[in-house]
Formats: sequence, C-alpha cells, structure tokens
Amino acid sequence: MIGKVSEFLSNVKSELNKTTWPTKKDTYGSTVVVIVLVIAVAIFLWLVDSGLSRLIKYLLS
Repeated sequence: MIGKVSEFLSNVKSELNKTTWPTKKDTYGSTVVVIVLVIAVAIFLWLVDSGLSRLIKYLLS
C-alpha cells in the first residue's frame, strides 16, 4: 500500500515537472482580460435588466 502511494506521488511530481507554467506577464494579462470582460458583461446585464424593468412598468401602467 505504501509503495503504491509513494509511486503515485513520484508520478505526480514527474508530471508537474513537465508542466509549462504561465509567466507572471501572461497571468497578469489574462487576469486583466477576465476583469474587463466581467465588468462589461455586468454593465450589459444591468442595462438589459433596467430596460426590461422599464418596459414592464410601462406596459403594466
């Protein structure tokens, strides 16, 4: 049992060494893109929600 766990952890370490990790610049750039897109989608949804709310109020009054 311990031999299998040791072998598994050895394989995990080996696979992690093969991984190509993003640079700080890449990570920063991706983070900025995600934040900008989240803000843009939030504004879009707010505008759609406000517009539909006003339309429903107009139709019901």
